Amino acid sequence: MYRRVTLAAIAAVAAVVGFGAAPAVAAPGPTATTGITFQITAGGLTITAPASVDLGNGVSGGTVAGSIGPVQVVDQRGLLVAAWTATVSSTAYTTGGGTAAETIPNSAATYTPGLPTGTTGVPVPVAGLPGTLASPRTAYTATAVGSNSVTWNPNLSIAIPAAAVVGTYTGTVTHSVA
Repeated sequence: MYRRVTLAAIAAVAAVVGFGAAPAVAAPGPTATTGITFQITAGGLTITAPASVDLGNGVSGGTVAGSIGPVQVVDQRGLLVAAWTATVSSTAYTTGGGTAAETIPNSAATYTPGLPTGTTGVPVPVAGLPGTLASPRTAYTATAVGSNSVTWNPNLSIAIPAAAVVGTYTGTVTHSVA
C-alpha cells in the first residue's frame, strides 16, 4: 500500500507543478491603443516644355519641321476623378521689322502631338488632333484617379511662304493646362 500512495502522491504533485499538462494561458493584461491620423495635401497642376527649340533651316516656299521636345503635365491635386486639358497656341513668326514679307502667320504652323512617351500614376491620355495653330487647340487630355503625369514629344511643321524674305524668324509656342 505504501507504493500506491507514493505513486498517487507523485501523480498529484506532477499535476500541480504542470508536468504533462497543457501550458497555462495568461489572462490578457492592460492594453494601450493609439489613434493615427495624417493628411494628404493637394499639390498643383503644372506643365513644362523646353524653353527654346531651333527647327533648322528652310527656303522660301519650303517647310521647316522638328520636335519641340518633351512636354509634360504633372497633376498632383490628388483628386478622386482627376481630369485636365493641355492646350497649345502660337504667335506669328517674324524677322527684321515684321513687315508682311517678314512675317509667317501662325496658321502656317502645324502641331502634331504624337503618342505619349511616358506616364506616371494611372492616367488615360488622349492626344489632340494634328492641325494648324491659327487658333488654340487641344494638345492632350487625360483622366485619372489621384496624382498622374503624361509626357509627349510634339512635332511642329511651319510652311514657309514663297514671298518670305531671308532672315532668322522667331515666334512662341505656348502650352497651358487647366
